[in-house]
Amino acid sequence: MGGMYYEEFEVGAVITHAITRTITETDNVLFSTMTMNPQPLHLDYEFSAKTEFGRPLVNSLFTLGVVGGVIVPETTLGTTVANLGFKDIVFPKPVFAGDTIHVETTVLEKRDSASRPNAGIVTFEHRGINQHDEVVVRAVRVGMMLRRPVPSGGDA
Repeated sequence: MGGMYYEEFEVGAVITHAITRTITETDNVLFSTMTMNPQPLHLDYEFSAKTEFGRPLVNSLFTLGVVGGVIVPETTLGTTVANLGFKDIVFPKPVFAGDTIHVETTVLEKRDSASRPNAGIVTFEHRGINQHDEVVVRAVRVGMMLRRPVPSGGDA
């Protein structure tokens, strides 16, 4: 299990995730069509050529999904109870096929869970960054994380 328990998160800590991901045209086309998004800005080269971008943009929800996946091994793999929500999601720069995304996470805050004694609530900021060191997505996410298990007394 690679994830961190609630007690291991320190407010202000920055995690630079090891996994990077180069986004392909196929990723973009499959995601856009599988999610029923016919936006020509993502799928139509002729349409996109006439926009300020000059080529198709990668679907922003795919970009957010990649960031959400990259963070798992080092933060939540096997230690999360639930993803409680995202807020303050912004896409300050476009993503194009061929861009490579790496991710940084900052722990913004943490608190005990009022309803689950075996868990705590952690607020993260995730930043997806392209190969030019430009932030392409920033999102605040709240997760319910397991506390470290208490060892049993070992009754004999």
